[in-house]
Amino acid sequence: MIRILVFLTILFLSVTNTFAQKITICDENNLQPIENVMIFGEKQKNFVLSDIKGNADLSTLSGRKVLFFRHPSYEFKEFDFLKAINDKTIYLKESNIKISEVVIAANKWAQSRTEIPSKISSISAKQVDLLTPQTTADLLATGGEVFIQKSQQGGGSPMIRGFSTNRLLIAIDGVRMNTAIFRSGNLQNVISLDAFAIESTEIFFGPGSVIYGSDAIGGVMSFSTLSPTFSDSSEILIKGKSNARYSSANNELSGHFDINIGYNKWAYLTSFTYTKYGDLKMGSVGTNDYLREFYVLRENNTDVVKENSNSKMQNPSGYNQTNFMQKIGFKPNKRWNLTYGFHYSTTSNYDRYDRLIRTKNDLPRSAEWYYGPQTWMMNNLTVVNKTSSNLYNELTIRVAHQFFEESRHDRNFNALEKNHNVEKVNAVSVNFDFHKEISPKHQLFYGIESIYNGVNSIGEIEDISTGQISKGLARYPESNWQSYAAYATYNFEYSKKLRLNAGARYNQFLINAVFDTAHQFPFDKTKLSNGALTGSIGLVYNPIKNLWISSNLSTGFRSPNIDDMGKIFDSGEGIVVVPNTELGSEYAYNAEFDITHIIADVFKYNITAYYTLLDNALIRRDFQFNGQDSMLYKGEMCKVKAVQNGTQTKVQGVQAGIDIKFPAGFGFDTRFNYQKGTEEAENGTTGPSRHAAPMFGVIHLVYSKPKIKLDLYSIYTAEVSYSNLSVEERDKAYLYAKDTEGNPFSPSWYTINFKAMYQISRQFSVTAGVENITDIRYRPYSSGLTAAGRNYILALKALF
Repeated sequence: MIRILVFLTILFLSVTNTFAQKITICDENNLQPIENVMIFGEKQKNFVLSDIKGNADLSTLSGRKVLFFRHPSYEFKEFDFLKAINDKTIYLKESNIKISEVVIAANKWAQSRTEIPSKISSISAKQVDLLTPQTTADLLATGGEVFIQKSQQGGGSPMIRGFSTNRLLIAIDGVRMNTAIFRSGNLQNVISLDAFAIESTEIFFGPGSVIYGSDAIGGVMSFSTLSPTFSDSSEILIKGKSNARYSSANNELSGHFDINIGYNKWAYLTSFTYTKYGDLKMGSVGTNDYLREFYVLRENNTDVVKENSNSKMQNPSGYNQTNFMQKIGFKPNKRWNLTYGFHYSTTSNYDRYDRLIRTKNDLPRSAEWYYGPQTWMMNNLTVVNKTSSNLYNELTIRVAHQFFEESRHDRNFNALEKNHNVEKVNAVSVNFDFHKEISPKHQLFYGIESIYNGVNSIGEIEDISTGQISKGLARYPESNWQSYAAYATYNFEYSKKLRLNAGARYNQFLINAVFDTAHQFPFDKTKLSNGALTGSIGLVYNPIKNLWISSNLSTGFRSPNIDDMGKIFDSGEGIVVVPNTELGSEYAYNAEFDITHIIADVFKYNITAYYTLLDNALIRRDFQFNGQDSMLYKGEMCKVKAVQNGTQTKVQGVQAGIDIKFPAGFGFDTRFNYQKGTEEAENGTTGPSRHAAPMFGVIHLVYSKPKIKLDLYSIYTAEVSYSNLSVEERDKAYLYAKDTEGNPFSPSWYTINFKAMYQISRQFSVTAGVENITDIRYRPYSSGLTAAGRNYILALKALF
């Protein structure tokens, strides 16, 4: 009996001691558990990692006097062992100075940022929680390194390093979003992504064609959405969040929820968001050139010009959007992981605001100009295998189908004919990406890719007086675009101080198109076949601790797509763009130099200088159609233009960033971007490039302490004078303010903004703020929509 009691006592003490040596590690601001914190003792012979719930068992570290806590995103912390056991919960402070963040955009595999010669920036979910962007386009702008143009509220076209639209690539969960009808005009596809459901965002600056193929000339925007989380114990893991947000400038109302149910081998994630945006109100202080003095209504079968009772209200500009995502994860063992993802996004109709402010003979040019619902759907299966074979250590297979639908609807003032154009694209892609560790110093990344885009386009004309529908001109031919590619990149660690990265890719493209005979083109069908070889080579040098110097030479390309080759549309005042079947690829040649230095873990600076030459560039130029330089289009005699090869665009610039950690929880960071672009004109002269944004940046002064984070920041942009406007932008004078001589120009501007986030408990937080505190009236460069005036924001978040 005594032996039994002694045994039970020892067992009880052992179990108690085991539980007593378990701690939880949390973020001091949002109180959420931190996964993968490394905990070790003085001799660092062994270590412990915190799990998904932030829990860590310290029993293997018994006997240590001091514990050290290390995580790439948090400040290094030293803690007395016994105190840690007694406190049970350890709080870490997120670091303003991040050293070795892990990024994926460089080659689709996780790597330390310090191993990569290209510039990559990240936007975390925590930044999004504090800055509360309304759309994913606004999310990109929060980093201060991507300029956003808006033609309407339902839009947001990124500009990176002097390039935009179809010279930038968008990737979602590793899948290419760019389609065969991505155009050179401003794009709004990025708003289809749900900002609430994005886990992390990475921006790869400069050509990324070796990994991502065509279009990755100016950069790559890589978005990772929420992933299903498995349980690491016998208990079911249930977690989720809900968000609600209100913004006063457009009476935005947003609601979101997501829920994750995780088992050992199966995990399920569901996400849903609905947002309603009212008409956007501009600021009170600034030029009157942006005021909305009128709008059009149809009364008694006549278009009537109405005086806008509030000229600061941009009527009509409101719309709504719905996003849904479902993911299912299956992990049969440690070597295999399968994830199926379904994404769906759609909007209401939304007005092309910049077209509704145009006038002709003191009357509106358009009575109606709106986009139909922008719909995007993706089915994506990702298979990951980890093994030790001769071919690879890691393999990722991505098979995806995407469906896109967009439409344009326009009618001239007091016209009876209303034009309808509807475009649908079915995009199928298959990617095999491999990682092979040849030796600890030699890494090989390689893969193959196949893409197919089928394009369906219809045009209709509606007589609004009778409702009769007749056949109209389609925007695109019935067509398909195909891409087949193979690539490889090699990473060599020559020494602890020097690393080499090199890569190459070969791409073959095919286009098949059949044109509508109603266009009366001198051809009814065409085929294009185009190959492209690109490469990159870069060095990373780490001469002393926390100093990295890198240089990179890279090429990028863009193969002509259906939009380049086969589109017919009106691009502006009296201009029509027609097809050109004789096009080749454009090539970018890029050189950049980067230095990053962290001093005493409290000061960090980064400077990147780059130069990009785009050769054989695809650009709109004067053209002849059936031997004529003008043609009748939609009842108007228009000058003919077409996309053509044969010019050069040069972009040079500097990107800089500074991060400073001050005492008492204060911090400072800033991002600065200067880019100058020039392009050749038809007569051989050079002029400003349309897509090179003016100098811009952001400055943040932050304060952080447990449960509270404050951010006072300013966003600014330099002026673009008339002499520095591209010829194409000068032709769109209705977008711009007028200088003292009556010429269009884009004035400089800055806003002062304030955000505050308070963590009420581990489950509840509130964010409030004011944007554009001084109520400045400004319009970002090349935009048709004037930005929001003073905007009050309130956002609530609940976790479970």
